[in-house]
Amino acid sequence: MVELKRKPFGRHGKVHEITPQSAGWRYVGFSLYKLRAGESVGEITGSNEVILVVVEGKIAAWAAGTDWGVLGDRMNVFEKTPPHCLFVPPNEEWSFVAETDCTVAVCSAPGKVGRPARRIGPEGISLTERGKGTNTRYINNIAMENEDFCDSLLVTEVFTPAGHWSSYPSHRHDEDDYPRITYLEETYYHRLNPADGFAIQRVYTDDGTLDETMAVSDGDVVLVPRGHHPCGAPYGFEMYYLNVMAGPLRKWRFISAPEVEHIVKRDAS
Repeated sequence: MVELKRKPFGRHGKVHEITPQSAGWRYVGFSLYKLRAGESVGEITGSNEVILVVVEGKIAAWAAGTDWGVLGDRMNVFEKTPPHCLFVPPNEEWSFVAETDCTVAVCSAPGKVGRPARRIGPEGISLTERGKGTNTRYINNIAMENEDFCDSLLVTEVFTPAGHWSSYPSHRHDEDDYPRITYLEETYYHRLNPADGFAIQRVYTDDGTLDETMAVSDGDVVLVPRGHHPCGAPYGFEMYYLNVMAGPLRKWRFISAPEVEHIVKRDAS
């Protein structure tokens, strides 16, 4: 079975590279760069569309023949300010130079030629509350289905307070049966505050054929190929994650786990 928890390669350069081939699925790709001021990197999108997310720091960005200027203004992700992002369509080049030490995520999935490159945020992105009680968390939606500038990618940031749960009540999106449910592969890029802490993520199916519970550290990525996938932050440690989802249909429809249906009904009332 494919290893669901991926540790960073190191602390500098390209520290994550998850491809559909390495993940054992068809759609989602995720890479992460941690660069020092003055360093540069560039890639070609090929058949994929890409969203660059400036997680931390500032970059001077160039993509699809356009100089996009300097993107980014939060130096620490837990400032919770809206991210600066860039959408790049297939068959285009992108590159950036680090203006400061920076962390930049490269979110990718199959796309169609013809869409224009565009800047995403910080305008139009606002931190919104979701959930109740110790299920409360805070969301920066970057590219969810109400935005129509891309073909496959669904991307969002989530901040979970210490002692709270997230991606909960447990739910799955692993069948292509719209409008009941959609098939979406998903990655979680986790960060923790303080960074020496840990969080918990479980990935499991109703029939128990997949059931893994992982202690995740700052900088880890968790793959969700199928099943439910709740995560929790222990008391004393705040959790951030960057979600990337994609599948054959750019819609997010999910089914709750049987054991949490009473919670869903209660919270909806």
